[in-house]
Amino acid sequence: MARPVGWILKEDDRERLLAAFPPRYSKVIAHHVTHWGRSGKPTAPPSPASFKVVGHADDKRGIEALVVSVDGDCDRPDGSIYHVTWSLDPASGCKPVDSNRLIKEAGWTETHMPHPFEAEPGWL
Repeated sequence: MARPVGWILKEDDRERLLAAFPPRYSKVIAHHVTHWGRSGKPTAPPSPASFKVVGHADDKRGIEALVVSVDGDCDRPDGSIYHVTWSLDPASGCKPVDSNRLIKEAGWTETHMPHPFEAEPGWL
């Protein structure tokens, strides 16, 4: 099985984003932006990129995510949307991968202004 690749949030920017977007649920994830999940066939981490938080998704049942543009595009190569799983309610049974379902089914709302941040390419 392939390992997922993407970009890991730099700690300073992670802390800044946590302050700007206080997590709704008790289990804070706020770790990375996936480029290719396990179903992809990456041979190396992706190239460096520029990032902006452009939206927020929350099903109000236990999972929230921040929608991200990567080099100006929100669409991942696998057809899903770039995002950072932000927080989970452990009692909900949600897992970070459920952010994909959340965004697809519930949609997302734009933030009032984009929030740029930095992240490093890596294996997730």
